[in-house]
Amino acid sequence: MTRIQKEASKESLLINMGPSHPAMHGTIRIMLELEGEVVRNSEVEVGYLHRGFEKTCEHKTYFNLLPYTDRLNYVSPLINNLGYVMTMEKMLEMEAPERAQYIRVIMSEFSRVSDHLTALAAMTMECGAFTVFLYYIQAREEIWNFIEQTTGARMTTSYIRIGGVRADLHPDFKGLMDKAMKVTRRVLKDVKGLLDKNKIWMDRTRDVAVVNPEMAVNYGFTGPCLRASGVSYDVRKAHPYLVYDQLEFEVPLGDKGDNFDRYMVRMKEMEQSLRIIEQAVEKMPESSSRAGLMAKGIEPDEAIKASRSKKAEERVKLSPNLQGSEKDVRPDILVKGKKYTVPPKEDTYTNIEGLINHFNFFMSGHGIRPPKGDVYFSVEGGNGELGFYIVSDGTDHPYRLHLRAPCLHIVSALEEMIKGHYIADIIPTFGSTNMIGGELDR
Repeated sequence: MTRIQKEASKESLLINMGPSHPAMHGTIRIMLELEGEVVRNSEVEVGYLHRGFEKTCEHKTYFNLLPYTDRLNYVSPLINNLGYVMTMEKMLEMEAPERAQYIRVIMSEFSRVSDHLTALAAMTMECGAFTVFLYYIQAREEIWNFIEQTTGARMTTSYIRIGGVRADLHPDFKGLMDKAMKVTRRVLKDVKGLLDKNKIWMDRTRDVAVVNPEMAVNYGFTGPCLRASGVSYDVRKAHPYLVYDQLEFEVPLGDKGDNFDRYMVRMKEMEQSLRIIEQAVEKMPESSSRAGLMAKGIEPDEAIKASRSKKAEERVKLSPNLQGSEKDVRPDILVKGKKYTVPPKEDTYTNIEGLINHFNFFMSGHGIRPPKGDVYFSVEGGNGELGFYIVSDGTDHPYRLHLRAPCLHIVSALEEMIKGHYIADIIPTFGSTNMIGGELDR
């Protein structure tokens, strides 16, 4: 017998909402105690998507566990990559090249916009605003086209690596990037016109599930949900990382901490993310690589001659999926040294030293071996402070790895947020928390 079953009065009606309810996304179960249509009490049960992320990572090498981070918040996997690799870089006392840092900012902010678009698309669709859902997804599609061009994948990218990024930006990245930003800005403008003064939308969201600043802090809220309650905390401002301290952007805040404010803060944050991207592209140092030469209009054959010898090009031809990670590109996007990065494929395929270095990097007991100790580092994820705590025992895999998942703290407050409201209010309230099962349950 659950807690709510013991506490329920005889006049109450007990029902389940989820995990099969569409709005619960198959990963949340809410036991409701109802008096008519009013929620008098509830009990939220999570864990339906538990995969043992942390224990799995403890049995993988520091390099090979990277793809598992993609599966946390799978709507913004690049920020998950970033949080993990920057924790490792703090442990290894290294810093990525400047161009790689700007690329990380660009990809992270596009991921943030993608995350907010998806969150609001689900929230509005579940309230009946299907047209708005289609607009949001149209913008997200353009962003994913840009991400796919650079990383080779739409969602599970494994793109941001320890010491830098896997590959440089595509020579023609500005075309898709400009299109994605143009479409996103148009969509945000159209959605504002459809929703901001829409009476139905206002009735469904205004003064519903109010979270005051004290309650938000006590539950450990971070991210848009905390800022919607009027608390100005953003990891990018409070503890700047990468080149965020060199970029200008604002931290939007809400007034009441209700469902409408959580919607509005995400809308404004997307505008700020696009502003950050524009600054990053403008300030990013030019690449000295083949990609950079091609971007200046130099023919591919000339770029090859300028970047490496023709003899080397004839000796080894890399597959298309390695484009942007050629040997001459690496100084711009990865730290130097064979200890922490995969050897260049040109060396692996053409000389015995490169092959030995490749095997040493991936062999059990070798590879990346940070010194003994522990470290914590956090970044601003789509849902808030995304932090990794790693304990090293000097081997090539973590002794302990723990994720500070922003979703968990927000969902933990759901019982209090929906209390006293109608059944119908649960849907936009749950949507406003942007629960991502992979991050919540791990």
